Amino acid sequence: MSQQLNTSAPLHPEHQWLNSALGRYLQQEEQVLYDQAVVDLFGFNALQIGCLQMDLLRSSRIANRYRSTEYINAAEFPHLYCCDDFLPIADASLDLLILPHRLEFSERPHQTLREAERVMMPEGHLLISGFNPLSLWGMALFLRNLLHNNDAAAKSFPWNGSFIGLGRLKDWLALLGFEVVSVQMCCHTPPCEQDSWHRRFGFMDKLGAKWLSAIGGVYFIVAKKRVVGMTPLKPSWKTVPVKPNLVVRPTQRKPSQRGHVE
Repeated sequence: MSQQLNTSAPLHPEHQWLNSALGRYLQQEEQVLYDQAVVDLFGFNALQIGCLQMDLLRSSRIANRYRSTEYINAAEFPHLYCCDDFLPIADASLDLLILPHRLEFSERPHQTLREAERVMMPEGHLLISGFNPLSLWGMALFLRNLLHNNDAAAKSFPWNGSFIGLGRLKDWLALLGFEVVSVQMCCHTPPCEQDSWHRRFGFMDKLGAKWLSAIGGVYFIVAKKRVVGMTPLKPSWKTVPVKPNLVVRPTQRKPSQRGHVE
């Protein structure tokens, strides 16, 4: 049965924020990192969950590329509507999974990661981008929570999320059997809402990338799913050395043998 979508549905706050000056800056910075990462990853199936305003699989050479979201939006046309903590996807069926800013807005981030581990193929890759609490962006979140504790308008997207520390996220991934292949940082400019302020602080991206990369506003993780298997058998090098060929000597001195020897 076909389902008719409500094309008059209002834009989600995430989509509205990504259209802002700060949101466009975030898209520009993250798109570069995703493009560089996915171009060298191969397989059969890839899925991007959320942030569909960014086509984070556009540089991927994987044939089957899908997009999913949990809300209906007139400006987005995903292949799948679902929650990221219960994916309607078969076990070990994805070679590449992308989670852009899903964990900090997930009601159960641990369950989201467990689902990611379940649906991924062994040696598959998981790409995660998230807001770094140890940055100017994290400081902005702290000040908003401190000054506007009961003001819902001041805590709109993305300041209504729970920023997860990089070290904490690495621990979660390790517990699920993921190996962190690489970590990069971006968005060193303060989270200003005006374009003019972004131009004034534009130098901080180059300065921060070189000297203060650890305090970037957004971290970008490439992780690989490792599966524990049987221990491979190693060859034994402590073997008895091979003896040289010996000439067979006669064990009896029969007339025929004596005659042969002579």
